Amino acid sequence: MKPQVSREHEFEAQYGLPEALPSGERILWQGTPDWKVLARRVFHVNKVAVYFALMLAWRFASTYADTQSMINAFASLAWLAPFFALGLGLLLLLGWWSARTTAYTLTNKRIVMRIGIVLTVTYNLPLSRIESADLHAAGSGCQDIALTLERGTNIAWLHLWPHVRPWRVAKTQPMLRALADAQVVSALLAGAWSEVNGVAATPARTAAEPARGLHPQLVAQ
Repeated sequence: MKPQVSREHEFEAQYGLPEALPSGERILWQGTPDWKVLARRVFHVNKVAVYFALMLAWRFASTYADTQSMINAFASLAWLAPFFALGLGLLLLLGWWSARTTAYTLTNKRIVMRIGIVLTVTYNLPLSRIESADLHAAGSGCQDIALTLERGTNIAWLHLWPHVRPWRVAKTQPMLRALADAQVVSALLAGAWSEVNGVAATPARTAAEPARGLHPQLVAQ
């Protein structure tokens, strides 16, 4: 079973929603990723910047060793530096654009993920099909919320990227990325999930050892 998907978002009935909410459903929270955190964690702009800096340093040292001229050493960087700057600029632009085109919505019935830079797609994830949720530190005071869907509810990893937990390809986990108010969202999600499923749940918490997997929180107590 696949979550409902809509591609008609040029004329949104409401921000982040392709159609008006049905009677009895209300918005609890809406938000977007922090674009700087997204650029750093998803597009690895910091790592690329370090790589470029090392390449420039090597080029400078190599040219100076060959010519013993500071002028020649600096001149050898003249054609490389602009390309490196352009590359970093494009990665930053991707982070900004990805965040700008993303809208996460939590209602009392579901989570709606409107994502996509070129092709905008909306995924409706009913709370009744979410088994658990967990927080993962994202840096700069932000956190990610990873969602574990019930067995049989699958979305292709590439369709969700970058709004998906890394390296979980076989059993994809949609992820609300780089949220500054993730703790608030977690509490709202726990309350809404409990109401929909009729069992108690506690707010998701940051996993102590993310590499070992999730620590389910939205479960019956």
